[in-house]
Amino acid sequence: MTGTSPQSRLRTTVDALRLALAGSTDLFRFMLGGTIDEGTAAEAEAAGVPREFLDFCRVLDGASCEASVQLFGLEEAVEHQFYCRPVVDSPLPLSPEKLFCVGLVGDTPVYLDRAGGGVLGIPAEHLEWPDAERFELLAPGLEAFFLERLATPAEYVRLALVDADLVEYDDWLKLLRRARLTG
Repeated sequence: MTGTSPQSRLRTTVDALRLALAGSTDLFRFMLGGTIDEGTAAEAEAAGVPREFLDFCRVLDGASCEASVQLFGLEEAVEHQFYCRPVVDSPLPLSPEKLFCVGLVGDTPVYLDRAGGGVLGIPAEHLEWPDAERFELLAPGLEAFFLERLATPAEYVRLALVDADLVEYDDWLKLLRRARLTG
């Protein structure tokens, strides 16, 4: 897709997922959120929600990729900002001014770096996220995180730790296959 903007690629991917979901009576409708309107986005931005997150929500207001990976919609993200507050004895540089929680991988928060726009997670070797000593860059931005990690089957399997014996039963992977997103 040389020459295709990430926003255009995001819309194309989300449209393919929505179409596949509409024709899949065996999959839950809540897997893909709707969109937010300009008025909602303006109010949220005035309240401190990062513009990059709002731009994403204008295309897809959250995704539930099975129980192990969630990308929050606006309302849910606002409710989960407690993950940005400092945790006693945690070496992580947690700060609501620097981070915005955009989802979960398992029980581990995923953050949008307010300054650089990167999507940050916790290195896999840490069983408890507050014990991590550093963040790991998961993607250079939210659109890239969705397109390259969640909408790419092999990357999703790795990120979500999907057991090889369960790949054919994972509903998110079924949706990706039905949308012909096999990259």
